[in-house]
Amino acid sequence: MSDETPAPETPATPAKPDGGDRKQPSMGKQIVDAIVTGNSVVVTFLAIVLGLVVGGILMVLSDQEVLDKYKYFFADPGDSLSASWTLVKNAYVALFEGSIVDPSTFDSNYAPFILGPISETISQATPLIFGGIAISIAFRAGLFNIGAQGQIIAGAILASWMGFQFDLPVGIHLILVILAGILGGAFYAAIAGVLKGRFGAHEVIITIMLNYIALYFLSWLLTTDAFQRPGTQQLIGKSAHSNATLPRLFGDELRINLGIILALAALVLYWWILNRSAMGFELRAVGSNPEAARTAGMSVPRAQVVAMALSGGMAGLIGVSQVMGPYNPAHSLTTAIDAGLGFTAITVALLGRTSPVGVLFASLLFGALQAGGSRMQASAGVSIDIVIVVQAVIVLMVAAPPLVRTIFRLKGAHSGGEGALVATETGGVGGES
Repeated sequence: MSDETPAPETPATPAKPDGGDRKQPSMGKQIVDAIVTGNSVVVTFLAIVLGLVVGGILMVLSDQEVLDKYKYFFADPGDSLSASWTLVKNAYVALFEGSIVDPSTFDSNYAPFILGPISETISQATPLIFGGIAISIAFRAGLFNIGAQGQIIAGAILASWMGFQFDLPVGIHLILVILAGILGGAFYAAIAGVLKGRFGAHEVIITIMLNYIALYFLSWLLTTDAFQRPGTQQLIGKSAHSNATLPRLFGDELRINLGIILALAALVLYWWILNRSAMGFELRAVGSNPEAARTAGMSVPRAQVVAMALSGGMAGLIGVSQVMGPYNPAHSLTTAIDAGLGFTAITVALLGRTSPVGVLFASLLFGALQAGGSRMQASAGVSIDIVIVVQAVIVLMVAAPPLVRTIFRLKGAHSGGEGALVATETGGVGGES
């Protein structure tokens, strides 16, 4: 018999609490977390600069007269470079004058000089503020709301119906129209929230499908006697009563209206919900770590429904501004009532990093690009499509901070992957307040 004592068995290593058994975040949430938490103010500013540079290059490439000068570039490089600079400078000066200040309008009437272009920028930014808040609320709860288009349409339908169906006193009618828009968007988004929270369906797929349902439902609705304008076969709705429209703040010459007051109030409400309310804490906790939130006694399905309803309610306010605002003189429904704002809102939320102040400045930036784009096309002969490209490049660069850092040789240029991973592991969107 051997004297050797058998070695004790090595106990199995317990699984780490954060081990592989933990449910991994969805791909959409990982993307959003990486964008929102892997960014900085400096990177965002440089992304805007890169967008403008790319826009300038495209202006040169699309102008045949300037390109002809490059045929003899080596013989006279100054001529071609000067022509390129003049083209780009004139375009961006026109963009500035159309969105901020136009010195040519300075005369004895001081108000248009100060408020004219800025009023247009603010008017264009107003629905984007609502949209940026809408998408940000969902992001904070860990949800990717791609259905703002459908929620805008739902809000616009109810707001329009309330606007033309009743003729109520001033003030009361507008309040009911606004509430109808909020209710329409909130209800439509809550459908996706219920399907996500109750049955685990993916919110991206649901909201995309709901967009199509809303769009085709609107097209059918505008063929019915209940909504279609009498005496026409076109898909145009009935006009709302004047008491239901958003009043202009500085006279009929300027399109800035009550919507901007509502948008700023919505920003304050968003900040308060996010940082000062128990509901906001619950939404951020669920967005950061649903399993931990559930362990702490929070209802994850309820939080997801609430987040989607709040998101949809804000999107519904876009529908109100689209139907009752100054850009719709007839104040009626059309099949293009969403005007692509549902998807632009996603870029605003990402560029603004889902913060109230960030959403405000991102909306003003995009509003300025839209307002100045028309002037740029009219006076400088540069297509307004360049503005869309500039917006796309800005968002692309914001979505890839390591690329921006590499281009400008900033510190941490090669740490984007680790930063994104840390962001995902530590909560991402929901963990940032």
